[in-house]
Amino acid sequence: MPIRRRARHAGPKPDQGERTREEILAAAARVFSERGLAGARMDGIASEAGVNKALIYYYFGGKERLYAAVFDEHFREFNARALEVLGAPGSARAALLRYVELHFDSISRSRNSASLHQHFMTAGRIVQPLVMKYAKPRGDALAKLLERGMREGEFRVVDVRHTLISITSLIVHYFSIAPILRQVSPIDAYSPQELARRRAALLDLIRHGLFVHPESPVP
Repeated sequence: MPIRRRARHAGPKPDQGERTREEILAAAARVFSERGLAGARMDGIASEAGVNKALIYYYFGGKERLYAAVFDEHFREFNARALEVLGAPGSARAALLRYVELHFDSISRSRNSASLHQHFMTAGRIVQPLVMKYAKPRGDALAKLLERGMREGEFRVVDVRHTLISITSLIVHYFSIAPILRQVSPIDAYSPQELARRRAALLDLIRHGLFVHPESPVP
């Protein structure tokens, strides 16, 4: 009697596997943005992604690793572009304004992005490696830009650490309070008109709060 070989379990084909992984990450981002790590359930993420829960474990191993992978995906491209902008030669004023625009636009792309940023701030040890991988290098690059701008006479002399914190807060806080703004006023903080107004006000405040010559043209 011929011996039947046991078929080996094969994972998804490379192209299909990458698509499946991206779909899981996108679904997880939506669920985590709404419920956070504690409130999210793997069954719910699987349902949102339209896959079997076992497939999520196959790719990510568990909820905490999936949570970290969502943030890794979320910050990778933005951080690469941010470091490029912050390290660009030329006017420190121009580099700072481009960075602020980039950061603001990256959050304003969707309500999921803003909510994920909020969860990232309170996630603690789970995202600590990502803080060191993304947030710290970006913060260091922004600090160097502020120091260069002061040294070259483009920026007022300021406390670099607290100015860095203030710039980040000005960018992020608007999105953090967007749900409250909606409750106390008829304004949709995410409407194109309101986003444009907030973006312009943010850049104006940066110019007049930090630039030595706020009204002079920026190259």
